[in-house]
Amino acid sequence: MTSAATHLLSLLLASAAVTGSASATAAPALRAGVFEPPRPAPEFSLRGSDGADLTLARYRGKVVLMSFGFTHCAAVCPVTLATLAEAKKGLGNAADAVQVIFVTVDPERDDAARMKTYMAAFDASFVGATGTPDALAAMRRGYGVTARKQTTSDGGYVMDHSSSIYLIDRTGKLRP
Repeated sequence: MTSAATHLLSLLLASAAVTGSASATAAPALRAGVFEPPRPAPEFSLRGSDGADLTLARYRGKVVLMSFGFTHCAAVCPVTLATLAEAKKGLGNAADAVQVIFVTVDPERDDAARMKTYMAAFDASFVGATGTPDALAAMRRGYGVTARKQTTSDGGYVMDHSSSIYLIDRTGKLRP
């Protein structure tokens, strides 16, 4: 595992383990991807690449690393998933406490079967999420993710999208 990947996952897991308390009257502030104080991650219900309903509550008790992308992505998405796979592998037995979820921004091409094949190329435990365009748009709004279809010169398309990794702690809160 690269030292950068190890360092990244160590920081993510350390952040998820921290359980600070915030004043009940403090308004949550969002600064450059930092959720201070941590706030509940928006719940969702999508179709999982494993054939089951995919909800955030399903993984309560685990640290969830969630990203958004699409299976036809040529650069950012596969690098992100490969880095997460490498980092998770480096955790050894502790890897069972981490769940990676990859939510499509391209429901036109990314059905559950395609997502399952794509996820398996990185780590068999990774779960892809897909759904109706409306359900996925609502989820993107809840997490502040942008996605836009861009036509290519050959008549096809790619999806321009946000590339953040969301860290959700064992209790379902977004963490910095």
